[in-house]
Amino acid sequence: MLMDIIKKRHSIRKYTDRQISLGDLETILEAGNYAPNAGGGQRSIIVAVHNAELTEKLGIMNMSAFDRSQLIGNYVSKEQPSVIDDPKIKNGFYGAPTVICIFGQNNFLFREADAFCIAENIVLQAAELDISSCIVSRGEETFASEAGKQLLKEWEIPENYGCVCFVALGYIDGEMPQTKPRRKDRIRIVEG
Repeated sequence: MLMDIIKKRHSIRKYTDRQISLGDLETILEAGNYAPNAGGGQRSIIVAVHNAELTEKLGIMNMSAFDRSQLIGNYVSKEQPSVIDDPKIKNGFYGAPTVICIFGQNNFLFREADAFCIAENIVLQAAELDISSCIVSRGEETFASEAGKQLLKEWEIPENYGCVCFVALGYIDGEMPQTKPRRKDRIRIVEG
């Protein structure tokens, strides 16, 4: 059931070096491609990096301009620490061997919504395949350097597009974290 997959999925920030299969990656990408998108325009571009060395390079680029002084929160997880929790983390993709980059058209009102719908479909499909994932931001910053701009050129990303977010993919290193209880005050039903 879909609800079981939703509850099973966790943001994972510790990965083994075991690569996911190309077949599983293609299934995950298909799920992303079928995500809802504004007006059915299918404007987003999805680039999968199925190369652990390049993924690591991108993860380091992702952290290179990370400004800790702008953090609002100061703690995410003891079991799966984030870059917020541990300043020693230098790879924004936490060692995942695959990353999916989701690009959107600049100045398009629903660019972020489209990208995060894609990311959600991707993480749910990954969870169904027992592949761990984590949605990561800082897309624009990752590709701001000359090296980043060169990758965009190689990947034939149009100049009027920017990276909105990423999805790190791989296999968890360690045990799956416990699901946090949900706050009861977050949901309201209004009738009439």
